[in-house]
Amino acid sequence: MKLIVGLGNPGTLYARTRHNVGFRVIDRLGDQWGVSVNRRKWDALIGEGHIRGEKVVLLKPQTYMNRSGMAVRPVVDYFQLDVEDLVVVYDDLDLPPGQIRLRLKGSAGGHNGMKSVIQHLGTEQFKRVRIGIGRPEPPQAVTDYVLEPFTRDEEKIVDEALDRAVDAIRCWTESTFLEAMNRYNVKE
Repeated sequence: MKLIVGLGNPGTLYARTRHNVGFRVIDRLGDQWGVSVNRRKWDALIGEGHIRGEKVVLLKPQTYMNRSGMAVRPVVDYFQLDVEDLVVVYDDLDLPPGQIRLRLKGSAGGHNGMKSVIQHLGTEQFKRVRIGIGRPEPPQAVTDYVLEPFTRDEEKIVDEALDRAVDAIRCWTESTFLEAMNRYNVKE
């Protein structure tokens, strides 16, 4: 079984913001795999399906970003999931817009949603797909920046990155995460 979690904030107000690229990847995976991510459970929207004979759960926490772990932990516990079978998709200020980076483990890197997931799982030993959103120009605050939509030019670049993130996750489900890293961790 695989659990794929996209981080973001619930509601139409945040739908197209920089902070919600994780949700957008989950939506694209759901569309490709025919999995509706619309059932409310565990403070999240969840969808379940089977890909190549393996159960896949897609999850969009509805707790707001800073409390994402509160929705992830109950799902991991319910399915008695090993964190080896978990990947979390989220935005990253330290990567330029449009770049993706896959990692086997790591710290939160200042990302409050990841801090919450790490805190609730009690480990940093899970896979992640980071999607670059770049940093704001001073004096704009990071909190304002992540909660605004991409510019028209950024949106095109990020849209392509979302497709690559979906492809990388699909590669993981069909092969290994190391294979996905080798194939998709390239500088754009």
